[in-house]
Formats: sequence, C-alpha cells, structure tokens
Amino acid sequence: MPIGIIESLDHEARGITRLEGKTVFVDGALPGETVEYASFRRKSSYELAHLVRVLKPSNARVEPSCPHFGICGGCAMQHMDHSAQVAAKQRVLENSLWHVGRVRPESVLPPVHGAPWGYRHRARLGVRRLGNKGGVLVGFHEWRSSYIADIKTCAVLAPHVSALLMPLRALVDSLSIADRLPQIDISVGEHCTALLLRILEPLKAADEKLLRAFADQHNVILYLQPKGPDTAYRFYPLPGPRLSYTLPEFDLELDFRPTDFTQVNHAVNRVLVRRSLRLLDAQPGERIADMFCGLGNFTLPIARSGASVVGVEGSEALVRRGRENAEANGLAGLVEFGVANLFECTEASLAALGHFDKMLIDPPREGAMELVKAIGADGPRRIVYVSCNPATLARDAAVLVNTHGYRFVSAGAFNMFPHTSHVESIAVFERA
Repeated sequence: MPIGIIESLDHEARGITRLEGKTVFVDGALPGETVEYASFRRKSSYELAHLVRVLKPSNARVEPSCPHFGICGGCAMQHMDHSAQVAAKQRVLENSLWHVGRVRPESVLPPVHGAPWGYRHRARLGVRRLGNKGGVLVGFHEWRSSYIADIKTCAVLAPHVSALLMPLRALVDSLSIADRLPQIDISVGEHCTALLLRILEPLKAADEKLLRAFADQHNVILYLQPKGPDTAYRFYPLPGPRLSYTLPEFDLELDFRPTDFTQVNHAVNRVLVRRSLRLLDAQPGERIADMFCGLGNFTLPIARSGASVVGVEGSEALVRRGRENAEANGLAGLVEFGVANLFECTEASLAALGHFDKMLIDPPREGAMELVKAIGADGPRRIVYVSCNPATLARDAAVLVNTHGYRFVSAGAFNMFPHTSHVESIAVFERA
C-alpha cells in the first residue's frame, strides 16, 4: 500500500498528499502525518483513499470524544485538537481565496471559535424503522451513507437534546405511523425547545395522545409538518413560550419558526454579528443594504446603530418574520424589508433600490455572483460579506476586486460548526 505525507486539509477535512503527480485525498489523515492509505476511487488527476495506518501522527491528533465518530457522519474532525481545527479552517479559507479567486486580503482577521461541545441548537435528525420488532433509529446519517447511524448520545447537540435521542426512538416506535415519519427537526430557543415531526400520514387519536404525553414529560413543544415547510403547524402545547433567540448586545429578541433558517450555534452567531457590525461601522443617517437578510439577524442590529436599513430576501415567509421582529423590537421606522430573487439580480434591479452607503451580504452556499456582478459605479463604499462557502466567497471576491475595483481589506474564519468541515467566514471590501 502507498505511503504519503499529508500536506494540508481540503474543504471536506480530508488529508491531501501527492502520488506521481496526482492529488490523493485521504479520509481521516491530518496535516504533517505520514500515513499508509488505500485508494477506493481513481481518476486521471486525483484519487480518493481511506486511511489504513498512521505511521507518524500529528501533534494535533487526539482521541475522539464521541464513541460514534467514524460511523456517524455528523462530525469529520473529532480526531483533531479543537484549536488546530480552527487554524486548519483558516488555512482552507486562505487557500480557497487564492486558488479559486486568485485574491488575497490585505490582512487576516483572528479566527473566532466558541465552545467545542454542546453548541448545536438546530439539527435535522433522520428517522428509520428497522422492521418488525427491529426498533427505530433517530440520528444523523452514517458517514457518506443514506443509512441512519445507531447513536445513543451526541456530544455536539445541546445536552438536553442529546438526552432526547433514546426517548425519541421509543416514542416513534410506539406510533402507528412509525415507518412514515422520516425526520425530526430540533430547534432550541431562548425559552423553549421545539421538535418538528415530518409526518407522511395523518396521526390517529392514540398517536396524538402519545405525543402530548411525550411533550409534557420532556418539556418540549411539538410541531407537525404533513407536507411542505409551509404546512408546519404547532401541535402541542398551543399556549406557551415562543421560539426565539436573543442578541443581548443589541437588546434584540428574534422570533422564528422551526422551518426558518437560523444559525445552529447561538453563541458564535452573537460574535459573528458583533464583528460584522464593527467592520461595517454603520452610522446614523447612512443607508445600508442587508442582502439575503433572512429574518433580520443582521438587519435589526444594523438598525440599532441608527442607520436606515433595507433588508432583501427571496423568502416571503422570512421577510414577513423580519417585519414582525422589527415591529416587536421597536425598529420598524428604520427598517424596510423586500422580497427579491437575488440570484437573478441585475444592475437595473439593484439600482432601482437606490443608493447604499454600505452593504452586508450573507448568501447561502451558492454565493452571490449575480448580485456582486450587478454592483455599478454608484455601488456601496464598503461591503461586509459573510460566507458559509469559501469557494463561492473566493469567486465573488474576484469579481469585486478585479471587475469593480474594490480593495480586499480583510478576511477571517469562524468555527461555527466545531468538529465538522464547515467553514464560516467574513470578508471586507472597500472602494479603492
């Protein structure tokens, strides 16, 4: 079997080595290690390989804390020291910026990280019934598989959510529609924890009784979703605390529904918002755009500065939630929300929104190519770009720098998802 020296990690946390001019991606290998590996897929320019044996371990290699690591696909980096994970993600960001976009920031921001365990407040859990008297599995998918991992606890979930995994197995197994309930979405809010059950058949009266008893016993709120996300509704208890999260530094509380997008890591999101606002430096009297604004995670903190904010989002439901949150937090007079498909943005449609002094962009993984291409000569003098995909950030940064003449002032990584390969980052651009 071949032996290689691992140079770095790729965006999926695979070790990278070289063999006769080809790049080899080795699952489970860490930078600096000498490893023996076995290839399972060979292409003309690269190979995919499994780690067979570590001949010389990295100083960053640690014993995974979770007994399910390597089987469960929820985590990819538990075998790497947490601080080393943060540094590796910073390198993934910098490498993507250069190799994809051929751009480099003038300065690198210190990476940001929070608690490595119990941080996850949002999760989608798969559900699978194993057959007659086989029981039920509830958890994340196995590593690169459609099967559900047989996990009994999860160290990255909030502890009280991890404690629900086994009771949820028993609950689903007791339902008449156990084989017609494919997923459970979990949302932890400031005042309550909500479970959204995706049901493909109507519940029977006995099922409803079991669900109510479970909610009472475990102090959770149950939502049901019979079809698409718009059909989700609160099932039990009907009165009670609302689902929300807070941004204490800005004296904000934002309500959301279990089907709405919110960040999974509340603590790091607070730091992300704080740093973004500091870099944006919103001032009273300025007019600022928040593109892909969601339900107002950045829009409302910007408005707290006294600036006038226009939040634009493709989802009508999220825009509705944003308006409600602005009203509830006393900011309706400073915030304007609008619905638009920013993936089809043009220079004319962007100009129709009026002049913006500054802009914050927080797109999904696809990035914001059409939006950044549409920025004209009257574009904002400063752009803060929050990204969940270093590759599309690099692509869009190249447009801002090479086409529109922006300076690439700074960039840095956020470890929003410890122990996973996911890289969240922030970048700042200014008119030259």
